[in-house]
Amino acid sequence: MKNTLKALKFSTAFLLILSSFIACDKDFSIIESQVLGKGNTNFTIDSLNIPITAYNKKLNSLKINNLISANDLNSALLGVFDDPEFGRTTASIIAQITPSSFDPNFGVNPVIDSVILTIPYFSRPTGLDGDDVTYTIEDSLYGDPSNEVTLTIYRNNYFLRSLNPNSTSSAQNYFSYANGDINTTDNFALIENNVINFDNHKSDILKDTTFTPIPDVVKTTVGEGDEAVTTDSEPAFRAHLYKDFWASTIIDQEGTSVLSNPSNFNDYFRGLYFKAGTVDDKGNMVLLNLASSNANIVMYYTSGEDDTRIQSTYSFSFSGNILNTFINDYITLENGDSDLGDETIYLKGTEGSMGVVDLFSNDDDALEDFKRDFRATDESGEYITDDTTGEFVLKKLINEAQLIIYEDESLTYSGDEDYHKYDRIYAYDIKNNTPIIDYFIDLTENESEPYNSFFIHLGQRDSDQKKYKIRLTEHLNNILLRDSMNTKIGLTLSTNVNITTQAEILESEDDVTAIPETAILTPRGTILHGSNENVVPSKKRMELQVFFTKPENN
Repeated sequence: MKNTLKALKFSTAFLLILSSFIACDKDFSIIESQVLGKGNTNFTIDSLNIPITAYNKKLNSLKINNLISANDLNSALLGVFDDPEFGRTTASIIAQITPSSFDPNFGVNPVIDSVILTIPYFSRPTGLDGDDVTYTIEDSLYGDPSNEVTLTIYRNNYFLRSLNPNSTSSAQNYFSYANGDINTTDNFALIENNVINFDNHKSDILKDTTFTPIPDVVKTTVGEGDEAVTTDSEPAFRAHLYKDFWASTIIDQEGTSVLSNPSNFNDYFRGLYFKAGTVDDKGNMVLLNLASSNANIVMYYTSGEDDTRIQSTYSFSFSGNILNTFINDYITLENGDSDLGDETIYLKGTEGSMGVVDLFSNDDDALEDFKRDFRATDESGEYITDDTTGEFVLKKLINEAQLIIYEDESLTYSGDEDYHKYDRIYAYDIKNNTPIIDYFIDLTENESEPYNSFFIHLGQRDSDQKKYKIRLTEHLNNILLRDSMNTKIGLTLSTNVNITTQAEILESEDDVTAIPETAILTPRGTILHGSNENVVPSKKRMELQVFFTKPENN
């Protein structure tokens, strides 16, 4: 099926590209252009720079439950990350768990041997060490890997409902509250107009520890002696949880209604609260794969008479609601100047900031002037449309359009010149909360290496010039040919440009109603030069470059 979908995608993209060439030929024919003429051509290639307005959008109240980072997998950040330009973000997790079965029979005289929590990191194999596969987690680890993080795992007593009571057909979303207005120690979320403080709903401590994310293979041995079987699995966070809690909370509840069905269990055991902190005021942050089949809590126990005891397991998965809460203790971010544009643009995840680019906002007539410059008109000045397609006929054809973005050269990089090397800027259509049309016709998707994916449209950071290029060719053609009104582009950082899922903003009061979910799961940030012509030098100013072809008689 995956190969079929890829083939279909290629065919669709090929047809789109082919149709654009046909459209080009058609447009030139309409304006009576000929291939031969003076100097073997009667058209020239030219370019222009279109001033745009780029400004900051402060991000508040973002959807933080069940976020997706790759292959439709629920993901969450855990730990403490210090960005050299922005400051500190602390990420914690609230997660429901689901038993592997209901109405369990734990046997006679059950005794818990151990309770092991496992949550894989996002990792990729790098080679072999003898017969063992080696892995790296560098793509999902932020900060110094040698630093430790404190982690306290609590029982959460706040009920996470799945359905919105105000709309029986809608899922209940939870939203971020990370700006520290109340305090910078507790973890909060919003639900409609209510603020939830999860620190007011924590109870039993299931584990109090420190950890450092490492890329070691996890080896699990089941059985003893000659019957022991060892299996290897991907690198993961693992912890032995306190046994007494599970004995009283699960084993002793055998035969009661709380273990009889999912609804009763979710009301009885409302989940876990993973609260992160620093060690010696340092830390790091890692992206966890809670949707992995290896993400679980396994309770190992024995039961039976003394001479016939049997080893058994009872497990829990993370298949319910998963919330990623943030505490941001960094520079003040504000909404920008949508009229004049801003001097600098701040891109920062985990309820931070994004950039908004208005392609035609410099004056009220900018968009209309652009259309009149490129569209063909009749004797009365009205735009000409094609009788067959209904599209507008063009007198100039856009060959390439690029949004040129310069990084602020004053970034410190925390002393590491490669700090921003793999940054990707993701551009999306703010009006429809979808990728731009250029994204869909870019054939360079790379599922295994997101950094090398969609690089024709989204480009890659130019390390020498500290510059990005975002291709908007078909987006502009869509405006000219089909009168699209999608003139505002959103800019965010992204850890994985293959993922286009959007996260709602609670009760947004402007054009930006959602942002890419991967932007929320990007703890790092960067600073760009903006578009304000009064303060940004022309050579560093964000602008739209358009290369076009026109007949010589125009």
